[in-house]
Amino acid sequence: LQYGIVLDAGSSHTAMFVYKWPADKENDTGVVSEHSMCDVEGPGISSYRLNPPAAGTSLEHCLNQALRDVPREKHVGTPLYLGATAGMRLLNIADPQVSDAVLRAVAATLKTYPFDFRGAKILSGEEEGVFGWVTANYLLENFIKRGWLGEWIQPQKKTLGAMDFGGASTQITFETRDTIENPRNKVMLKLYGQAYKVYTHSFLCYGRDQVLKRLLSKLLQAESYQATVSHPCWPMGYNKSLLLSSIYDSPCTEKERPSLALNTTVTLVGTGNGNLCALQVSKLFDFTNCSFSHCSFDGVFQPKVSGNFIAFSAFFYTVDFIQTVMGRPVHLPSDLKDAAETICATSWSELLQKAPKLEKRLPDYCAVSTFVYLLTTKGYSFNNQSFPNIAFQKKAGETSIGWALGYMLNLTNMIPGEKPSFHKSMLYNYWIILILLFVVTTLTSLVTAICLLRYSKSSII
Repeated sequence: LQYGIVLDAGSSHTAMFVYKWPADKENDTGVVSEHSMCDVEGPGISSYRLNPPAAGTSLEHCLNQALRDVPREKHVGTPLYLGATAGMRLLNIADPQVSDAVLRAVAATLKTYPFDFRGAKILSGEEEGVFGWVTANYLLENFIKRGWLGEWIQPQKKTLGAMDFGGASTQITFETRDTIENPRNKVMLKLYGQAYKVYTHSFLCYGRDQVLKRLLSKLLQAESYQATVSHPCWPMGYNKSLLLSSIYDSPCTEKERPSLALNTTVTLVGTGNGNLCALQVSKLFDFTNCSFSHCSFDGVFQPKVSGNFIAFSAFFYTVDFIQTVMGRPVHLPSDLKDAAETICATSWSELLQKAPKLEKRLPDYCAVSTFVYLLTTKGYSFNNQSFPNIAFQKKAGETSIGWALGYMLNLTNMIPGEKPSFHKSMLYNYWIILILLFVVTTLTSLVTAICLLRYSKSSII
């Protein structure tokens, strides 16, 4: 076996994935699988802007696990990558020097391990979207698969669209035959001899954590930064005091930053009003300006969604909460809308009773469910016909869906541009020999059984 390690340095946390694949099948599809994973304790690396060395130190627990998970004799040849996403993109906008310092600190830690460290970089939103799309379709064998005789088969299945919802950004990526009017959204890929024209866009500041900060900012703004402000998306019975600095510490909210001192405290009181919540969340989108034939929101071109989609990360966790904790099905947009309204109308004590282990995130499920409904329907234009084509999943088989696997496959050149022929020239002959051996063995067994049966009969006579 060969191994590869990818650290997914997201905005809210970092996860490490260890992948494995048979060494003699490097260019096969569907053979790379997730060997193990590890969630790094603490926040994302972008949170260590005041203490960059601590960003590197935070990874040590998981890297030590990787030392155990990957056989010692494989350490030197195991590629190790770190990709940072929207949290670091935001930090890079706010302070490029600090962003560089964090990456340098992380790289310094990674270099102390015996793996083949190949760099720590910030992914663009488009890379994040496309690598997530590659991961999902690779795992589901939509590009190519091997037949039982060892031949390559081009599946007659269409590729899946991919939707990612992280802490600081959200991505949508799908294959389309339509004209992609904005060249920035167009990616041409050649995988296994097949050309793919893919639409992708990443919306910075539309990840879960940044949406919640922007929503708080809108609510404070609407009530002129009074000492006590009502929060229609928080449940009745839930109140919390916040420092303004915790809301306006991001490039996503700094344009709305008030002239008040950032150490000012405001108290937000949950009112659990679904309709008012939807009204406030809708203000986070701009559906008015569009210089193309069709836009999603904020003036961003998007062709019509088509085919099946897979929605992962916070999309999965939100819908999973609705289905498992609230006991509500999600088949149509109206199901998502009704479920969001139900969550909003549920009191804090009732929510705590339903899911005590989720206490930290519980107050925000009303807002996040409402956001997912508006994003998918009003933003991406999924309707009663196309919405059922979305599968909300965390994994494909035993492997997590996200950009990390696609990123490693790309950097290790494990998906060739041209369609490979037989993996081994003698593979077909091996199969023929095995089939003949099977036939001979079966016939021999049958003849032996018949002879024994006749012998036993003659003995009785």
